[in-house]
Amino acid sequence: MVTAAAGKSAAAVPIWTPCFAPWRLLGKKANVMTGGHELHDTIAGLTRCEWAGNDPIMIAYHDEEWGVPCHDDRDLFERLILEGFQAGLSWSIILRKRPAFIQAFDRFDAQVISNYGPEDMARLLANTGIVRNRLKIESAITNAQAFLNTQDAFGTFNAYIWAFAPDIPPLRPSSLSDLRSTSPESDAMSKDLKRRGFRFVGSTISYAFMQSIGLVDDHVETCFRASGNPHATLAPR
Repeated sequence: MVTAAAGKSAAAVPIWTPCFAPWRLLGKKANVMTGGHELHDTIAGLTRCEWAGNDPIMIAYHDEEWGVPCHDDRDLFERLILEGFQAGLSWSIILRKRPAFIQAFDRFDAQVISNYGPEDMARLLANTGIVRNRLKIESAITNAQAFLNTQDAFGTFNAYIWAFAPDIPPLRPSSLSDLRSTSPESDAMSKDLKRRGFRFVGSTISYAFMQSIGLVDDHVETCFRASGNPHATLAPR
């Protein structure tokens, strides 16, 4: 939890969002170590995707959020904006700055962000807790406006974005090297998002967004989070 900065509400800002799904690992504290191409939990005997590494923040994101189907509009907007800010940076940097992003961007309330003006831009550019890139900040404001227009057109952003889910789930990757960075669906999503006025939504960013919100499940076949893996039923999704 983090507290609001001066000029903001004093209410604490939650790090995790409505689509967060706690995988409790049999109620045991994870004791992780790198092993080969994947990460193993030495207490519960779990295997993770290699990209989670041994960073506790990345492990928590992998175990509790990445690939969990998300249908909450506010959370979908947050994920889309954060994926855009990640361009050119590591995802671990974004996760560490995520509480500051949530605070600085009014809990990713698209209605509020769509009305940001010069004072808000100056405030965000001066905020060392977030990524201070003018083009990315400007795109967040533009994307909030496009997001609201898309909600108006489809009823919910969820209804719009889940129409890009693959008709046939792609083959599960067997290792990190098998992970794709784009797909025909992310190409189509990117093209349509751009047509609707969104920015920082190229096909690679769109595919990462699809992975994050569960439009595709790219956990490797040996990962305990992979659908069909018996360990994947430890907690509800």
